[in-house]
Amino acid sequence: MSVLASTHVNPTRMELTKQKRKLVTAMRGHKLLKDKRDELMRQFLDLVRLNMVLRQKVEEGIRAANANFVIAKSAMSEQGLGTALMAPKQEVYLEVGKRNVMSVNTPVLNYKTRTADENDIYSYGFAYTSSDLDGAVKSLADILPDMLHLAETEKSCQLMAAEIEKTRRRVNALEHVVIPNAQENIKYISMKLDENERSTQIRLMKVKDMLLEEAHGYSKKE
Repeated sequence: MSVLASTHVNPTRMELTKQKRKLVTAMRGHKLLKDKRDELMRQFLDLVRLNMVLRQKVEEGIRAANANFVIAKSAMSEQGLGTALMAPKQEVYLEVGKRNVMSVNTPVLNYKTRTADENDIYSYGFAYTSSDLDGAVKSLADILPDMLHLAETEKSCQLMAAEIEKTRRRVNALEHVVIPNAQENIKYISMKLDENERSTQIRLMKVKDMLLEEAHGYSKKE
């Protein structure tokens, strides 16, 4: 901070106390925010690694499901396949909750199906369809939990990245603006108070000499 900025501060003992308290608070806040930023970064990197694993797993599952549907389509007529998949039998209910991670509300996705029976995913009779279609539908149903987990993780990564950036800006503001300003203000006020104290002492000494000279005709100059 420059001296010009310090001149806006009243050089009083009350202001000096205020600036010292501000400095202590800023330094404490700086340490807490740095610790928060470091912990957020640690958890963020863990989430990123998990996100990469989940994305790879989901993409492989989708590719496998698509391959199974291609095989099923080759064994059935297009009309027969469309009729079999026209009306889904199972229903999925998504529940969205939240988890607080270092003051960041990250989503928690849970789901329920209308029934717990695994065979309820097939909306067609087995007599007129290919067994390859059964495998295709099952492979697609199997990746649903991982898809929801991936969505949860990706959103959590976005939210935590935003919080890390916000915390980083706060740390930088304290480190490069607030703390140096308070230190400069304390230095400026202390200097002014010392100057005022020296001036006051000089004036008192002069007054004392004048009083002695008037009372006893004494002068230090003699």
